[in-house]
Amino acid sequence: MRNHPSPTSGSPGYIHVIAPDRTYWKARLLNGLLRLVFKSRFGSSIDISTLRSQFHRLDQQASLERLRDVRQDSVNCNGVNAEWLSPKHNHKDRILLYIHGGAFVAYTRNTYATMVSSWCQSLKARALMVDYSLAPEHPFPAAFEECITAYRWLLDQGFNAGDIVIAGDSAGGNLAMTTLQNIQSQSLPLPSCAVLLSPFLDFTLSGASALDNARQDPVFTPGFAIGIRHFYARAEEITRPEVSPLFGDFSGLPPLLFQVGSTEMLLDDAVRAAAKAHDADVPVRLEIWKRLPHVFQMIDALPQAEAAADNIIDFIKQHTGWST
Repeated sequence: MRNHPSPTSGSPGYIHVIAPDRTYWKARLLNGLLRLVFKSRFGSSIDISTLRSQFHRLDQQASLERLRDVRQDSVNCNGVNAEWLSPKHNHKDRILLYIHGGAFVAYTRNTYATMVSSWCQSLKARALMVDYSLAPEHPFPAAFEECITAYRWLLDQGFNAGDIVIAGDSAGGNLAMTTLQNIQSQSLPLPSCAVLLSPFLDFTLSGASALDNARQDPVFTPGFAIGIRHFYARAEEITRPEVSPLFGDFSGLPPLLFQVGSTEMLLDDAVRAAAKAHDADVPVRLEIWKRLPHVFQMIDALPQAEAAADNIIDFIKQHTGWST
């Protein structure tokens, strides 16, 4: 199921709005379920153990069938825990560095392995899944520094930067972007491209969608976003580019693909970041998926998740040359 939408009339050419199709009823059911089991239960007063239990229950629903032909190996990257995902018939020099979401406080390992390994099978690549230290036990800058260490470790192993792709979602999208900006500032070799799914890039919540979409978003509330940012960073740190990479330097970054739902509170994080990248002459593609929830790409029962994955794979192939 390929989806190559045209730029929306009147919008810059890098913006692609993807409208619902006849299968949207599945997304509507998912939105309703998310409102019931997640949004209705968490406000600004977040109990970490309860939240992690909720993530754990969601992770138990992951379909592990896709991992049957994928080898999983733990690895220590200069002190940073990570895991290799190696599907059969992979090219060992093709690396997808994936930085998971989970609001900086949780890791749904099986869910992410299932999603990312399916990309790797199409790309004939391996993935390095960074298991960074979680907040609130390990607040900023722990995860930020560990993601940079993991990237440096890949370079130290002799991998060509041009054969590395960085990707991340939500909190992981934040860490992916801060990693890119940091390695650019240090003049390290840059990866070929990056993929960011619903990234949380602005801890100040200054985007209009943080309020305008608060009622429509089936996952987040303003209170939840405020509570989560408190676990990760102190109030005086939230404007730092290392915490809010929207305020960082986009010049010289590799090609970027953003995917985000139109009703997300985080919509404007992606919209404004894509605009800054475009203004800095960075090749960028922004896909706004109509009325789809936060990181819908993880729900493999959604046809739209398959279409989004196709676009991700095409984008990566375009900027890496991984055609066969």
